[in-house]
Amino acid sequence: MIAKIGRSTNLYGALAYNQLKVEEKNAKIILTHKMIETHDGHYSVSQLARSFQPYIMANRNTEKIAVHISLNPDPRDHVSEEMFKNIAEDYMQKMGYGNQPFVVFKHSDIERSHIHIVSVGVDEEGQKISDRFEKRRSMNICREIEQKYNLTTSKGGFKVVLF
Repeated sequence: MIAKIGRSTNLYGALAYNQLKVEEKNAKIILTHKMIETHDGHYSVSQLARSFQPYIMANRNTEKIAVHISLNPDPRDHVSEEMFKNIAEDYMQKMGYGNQPFVVFKHSDIERSHIHIVSVGVDEEGQKISDRFEKRRSMNICREIEQKYNLTTSKGGFKVVLF
């Protein structure tokens, strides 16, 4: 599995990108964590963004507050929606984002399904969540997840994307 982690000042942009995929029927929201729920399960970008507002307002110094993660299993792996949910929760917990609000989008816009996770890189008190040794931690977590869910081991494993 390859993880791509992007950081940006533009949380709204990360949400809008994924929501556009939903509207085009190339993605769907499969999991929300600590997000404001809707009565019908449909979300707008502004509604999703509201869940992050307390974290953004508490932010003290972190410039690139938005975290946009893509987890990409090997194309030969057949990952169920339930497994993607579990993978997302495991990954976020182990990376230190398990207590953050986050939303998971399953994308089907290319031949292999993959997930995008949008969250924030500060805690509810406005302190930055450590990204120290992020590449190494992410690669190790991906290897653990591959073993746990019997997925194909990838040779790569990480890419940082700066917006």
